Amino acid sequence: MRAALTIAGSDSSGGAGIQADLKTFAAHGVFGTSAITAVTAQNTLGVICWQALPADLVTAQIEAVIGDIGADAVKIGMLATAAIVEAVAAAIRELDPPQVVVDPVMIAKGGDRLLDPDAVAALAELLPTAHVVTPNVPEAEVLAGISVRSVEDMRRAGERILRLGPRVVLVKGGHLDGPDSIDVVCTASGTFEIRRPRILTRHTHGTGCTLSSAIAANLALGLADREAIEAARDYLDGAIRHAPGLGSGHGPLNHFWRAVY
Repeated sequence: MRAALTIAGSDSSGGAGIQADLKTFAAHGVFGTSAITAVTAQNTLGVICWQALPADLVTAQIEAVIGDIGADAVKIGMLATAAIVEAVAAAIRELDPPQVVVDPVMIAKGGDRLLDPDAVAALAELLPTAHVVTPNVPEAEVLAGISVRSVEDMRRAGERILRLGPRVVLVKGGHLDGPDSIDVVCTASGTFEIRRPRILTRHTHGTGCTLSSAIAANLALGLADREAIEAARDYLDGAIRHAPGLGSGHGPLNHFWRAVY
């Protein structure tokens, strides 16, 4: 059985973070393990508070899991502090897992900051270890240092981020307006778009976590880059369409929709 490790924060409401990642791995038939970086108190209305774990404890979790069970892919999400970013980057360089997907989580769906400002610069150490990086539009603006207002801007941002070291950059376009939700994928050999009809719903909690962990699961299963990304987007759209309607705010997805419907 293939295995995937998620390095991310814990979401007490179960819709994002390691909870979403482990559900996504399971939905793909991949055994999931975790290294928790932070504990959050949150629900569909927002993040109430969070506390980062010590960086050496994060490292110990990663080493314990990969040293025994191994990892066919690693998904990296919320890292919270510069110390954790640096520790995770060092562990990934040393252990050298085959597929690394980095979701550069900076701000939660409700607008709460999930990455200390001084940790953003430290991401430069992590990006060269990544096979795929999946920033949304605000994150792409920070990483690329440009304003993103159009699909062409997404392409420009993706190409700039590509020069920071990852092999594939997926710029998610959900924050832009329009009848379609368009993602732009940049690689050394060119770019392509993934265009899907926009799903009008407030139940979108954990979409970024779910997409990146689905990509990691597909890579762990041996899919090629483009196939892994497009299959992950199809899985995400189904999880949104079949959301259970929980909570008063941005509700969670249905990660097991394919097993039920």
